[in-house]
Amino acid sequence: MFVHRKLYVLIPAHNEEAQIKETLESLMSQTRLPDEITVILDNCTDNTAKVAGEFPEVKLFETANNKKKKAGGLNQWLDQNLFELPDSDLILVMDADSTLDQNFLENAIEKIEQGYSACGGVFRGKPGGGIVGMFQRNEYARYERDIERKDGKTLVLTGTATVFLVGPLKEVVEKRREGKINCIDGEAHVYDTGALTEDNELTFALLHLGHMIIAPVSCSLSTEVMPTWRQLWHQRRRWKRGAIENNLQYGFTKVTAKYWGLQVWGFLGIIATLIYLFTLVYALATNSFHLKLLWLVVTLIYVVERCVTVSRRGPLQALLAGTLVVEMFYDISLQVVHLLAFSDVLRRAKKNW
Repeated sequence: MFVHRKLYVLIPAHNEEAQIKETLESLMSQTRLPDEITVILDNCTDNTAKVAGEFPEVKLFETANNKKKKAGGLNQWLDQNLFELPDSDLILVMDADSTLDQNFLENAIEKIEQGYSACGGVFRGKPGGGIVGMFQRNEYARYERDIERKDGKTLVLTGTATVFLVGPLKEVVEKRREGKINCIDGEAHVYDTGALTEDNELTFALLHLGHMIIAPVSCSLSTEVMPTWRQLWHQRRRWKRGAIENNLQYGFTKVTAKYWGLQVWGFLGIIATLIYLFTLVYALATNSFHLKLLWLVVTLIYVVERCVTVSRRGPLQALLAGTLVVEMFYDISLQVVHLLAFSDVLRRAKKNW
């Protein structure tokens, strides 16, 4: 049975004048156009409002005294409007630096019609950022390949772009009010503003309420990469710490078991890397370097995996990925960030968005 659904788009934006035009143009070129687009202006001091206002189809919503970042801005609009919408309507939440492929919305709605409560996007990295940007684009290509092999089964509904059914979002708010869904900030909103990774936390909430989610590669988009190592480290440290804290927030459940497993697997990966590097450095320092079959096999497997998983980006990227030192440097950097995130959680360090 066909259900008529209105589609609302929410774009939280803080000083996004350089990106917002491209983002809005990608929405205007969809094969299934949205019914309403709202740019949530959050403490902007640039020309974001002026650029967005040049699109007559776009509504502007300005936050009031918001000190809770992206999640707080979204909550202000949702608090005012969510419960006025039919449960069968849809809300797309997307970043202001993301651009959707032309059939994103059409494909996402098709998944909703199949019984999913939310459909996330699979993102590529936009150009720029030099070598650090290249690393991120390779990383995203591997993520896309992994999602494709899993037929869209995803662990998190990405903040870059996700379409939600209104009904399940209302349920999240109601269950928070009843104390049946944990929230760090102790408030009953769609987004938990106390969580460093509010998108991951909302994913947990929906899964614990029994809702199905998906992120098919047919819902693809491009998003901005971090242009510097400093910004990348800050972003990933927040992501890693947020993921750990979300696990602690929900405890060990049937839903979170696989997330805890990934944390353990990541920690084992760090130990394996440390053993590998220690063995190599020790051999060189003591002038006892010998080609060991075990480490030759491990190295060969690593190089082949790096090449194959990024091959869709072309032969040049596959060749660069096969350069052991280049790719390993990036992987070790991310593992260091993971350790720092563990340290932040254990020390209960001040959260930094």
